[in-house]
Amino acid sequence: MNPNRPTLFHLAMVALTCLLFAACNKKDDGTQTAGDTHAGGESPAAAAAPTNRVDIPASVRKNLGLTFAKVEARNVARTVRVPGRFELLPTARREYRSALGGRVELLVDQYQTVAVGTPLFRLNSTRWHELQNQLNAAESSLEQATARLESMEPMRAAHRRHEESLAAKIQLWTSRLAQLDVLKREGGGSGRELAEVEGTLNATQAELAETMEKDAELASRVRELSAEVKSARATIDLLLDTASSVSGVSVADLQSEMKIDGKSKPRWRTMSELEIRAAAPGVVEKFNVTNGGMVDVGGLTLSTVQPERIRFNAQALQADLGSLKAGLPARIVPSAGQSISIQDQMTGDLVLGLGADPDARTIELLVTPGALRPWAREGVSAYLEVTLDGGQEELAIPLSCVTRDGTRPIIFRRDPADPDKVIRMEADLGISDGRWVVVASGVRQGDEIVLDGVYQLMLATAGNVSKGGHFHSDGTFHEEGH
Repeated sequence: MNPNRPTLFHLAMVALTCLLFAACNKKDDGTQTAGDTHAGGESPAAAAAPTNRVDIPASVRKNLGLTFAKVEARNVARTVRVPGRFELLPTARREYRSALGGRVELLVDQYQTVAVGTPLFRLNSTRWHELQNQLNAAESSLEQATARLESMEPMRAAHRRHEESLAAKIQLWTSRLAQLDVLKREGGGSGRELAEVEGTLNATQAELAETMEKDAELASRVRELSAEVKSARATIDLLLDTASSVSGVSVADLQSEMKIDGKSKPRWRTMSELEIRAAAPGVVEKFNVTNGGMVDVGGLTLSTVQPERIRFNAQALQADLGSLKAGLPARIVPSAGQSISIQDQMTGDLVLGLGADPDARTIELLVTPGALRPWAREGVSAYLEVTLDGGQEELAIPLSCVTRDGTRPIIFRRDPADPDKVIRMEADLGISDGRWVVVASGVRQGDEIVLDGVYQLMLATAGNVSKGGHFHSDGTFHEEGH
């Protein structure tokens, strides 16, 4: 490289200086005065009063990449800053495992956003078909037991009527036998008739006993069939619960009737494959099986995450344990030097972890932000700022807003009356925590201070400021000694 060749930075600074001087030398009517001179060679601009206001039109802001940070009220003296990173909450990830072994057909893509009920994958399982056969057999058993139980009632009714008839006959023959006994005692009647009546009565009583025994057997059979019906229903309920568990479909939906070829069938009979659906909203994170691959019982098929369910995990020194306590206000701020504004922060309450690291001598700090910023996601590193008890809030700006012209700290405050101007001022600085610094005077809360591009702006304006005085925040110039 030719050492005498000007660098791109120097060319940009020369062009920017010319632009700033040209903006300052415009008359109210828009004409330039830089070429106008008096007879003695003195420019009228040289006699003008020095100013610390600098034009920053859109072109200058774009060329310098100017950004602004707002003045905040912060407890700089009582703030602890520790590094950390975002992590998913334990409940943010959901795994979908196959309750049955079989062949998998994926229905979603990686990083696809899914809602509750979105089909995730289909499973073709021989165990599911076996479960369907078991349900068929259980329902058939229930139908048969129910049919037999229902047929018992007419038989028992017939036996009851037969018993009633036999009981009436017994009563009749008993009465007739009593009459014959009376006639026989009185010397009348026929012995043969008496014998026939006694024989008929005994036969009728024996038949009634047999009928009652048969009815007892029928009652026992009814109880057996009732138990079979209950057992079949319990088996069906158990199988339906199993089918609901492995399919993710409710029992009511499995039993709902569906029209197939004009015939009504329960839904579970029509399900040749299982379609597993999302139980919670989220984003598909990763697959553990290829499309068309086989999965074992309990095998992980895919997982989803809810990326917004995150918290910040930081490690603080055990030396600060006496000052830290749960519930303290905390900020999560991005790391410096990124494209993210350092004021694009999140807030939450501090939670102390349960354990500590004896080797690193650190303790775990956790904060779940109340509202997430777009840059917050799992694995992103940032800083946690915890405001301790005590101290008071003071106006502060990021330390990166301060540059130096020689030994003087310089900041550029955006003119509240004209956003296309900034006011160069010597900063009245106070305590600093390494990232934020207190500004004791000259600014108000909410003022915008140049952040990115402050050094280039200082270089471009250094020659335009009188060396024999200083400016105040209101733009007035005071010579040294006044």
